[in-house]
Amino acid sequence: MMLDLLRFGSQGWGDEMAWGAAMTVAVAVLAYAIGLVLGSLTAAAKLAGNAPVRALAGTYTTVVRGVPALLVIWLLFFGGSGLVTWVAAAFGYGGRVELSAFAVGVVAVGIVSGAYAAEVIRGAVQAVPRGQVEAAKALGMHTGLRLRRVIVPQALRYALPGLGNVWQMTLKDTSLVSVVTLAELMRQAFIASGSTRQPFVFYLTAALVYMALTTASEAGFRLLERRAERGVRRAVG
Repeated sequence: MMLDLLRFGSQGWGDEMAWGAAMTVAVAVLAYAIGLVLGSLTAAAKLAGNAPVRALAGTYTTVVRGVPALLVIWLLFFGGSGLVTWVAAAFGYGGRVELSAFAVGVVAVGIVSGAYAAEVIRGAVQAVPRGQVEAAKALGMHTGLRLRRVIVPQALRYALPGLGNVWQMTLKDTSLVSVVTLAELMRQAFIASGSTRQPFVFYLTAALVYMALTTASEAGFRLLERRAERGVRRAVG
């Protein structure tokens, strides 16, 4: 009976659940990319010497991490179109701009992801031994060269475990996007369970898919961590 419900084709819900899983991955990947960009910029702002810039970056991370991700999604869903319409009107566009559920989901989850990624990246940069940065300065390396050859490679090694956790959080936060009717995995499970009156089957299937995605992701980040640790010598006590 369970397998019949999950068959592909017109007689089952396999196609819809597979499409929902693909949509979940798409939202997670794009949101994570946005989060990495926002996180990097925010971390740079927090490490900068400009007090107003640091305050702005601190406000972003404090506010976003202090409210539920679902609230961020709702605020963007109901206020995003109005904000974009207002900006478009400033450039002479007279109509209303409607944001798609996909765009709202990606941006909202990306904003949340960026707030957490910022703290991971900031901590990783601060973990780079200060003496190495000073040595690079003494060798005459300009800022860009120091970043590329000294700071970023080592900070990435320190940041990978934390960024792996941010990815897992981002992947699971995509389930909240179902509230804006985006047909991701949880939304498809909800629709299928309502149509068949078999909620256990579809929610269990969704849980297994999430477990598969998170397990594969964890293995991938562990591989990246091992590659980043190549050539690193550790002191033997």
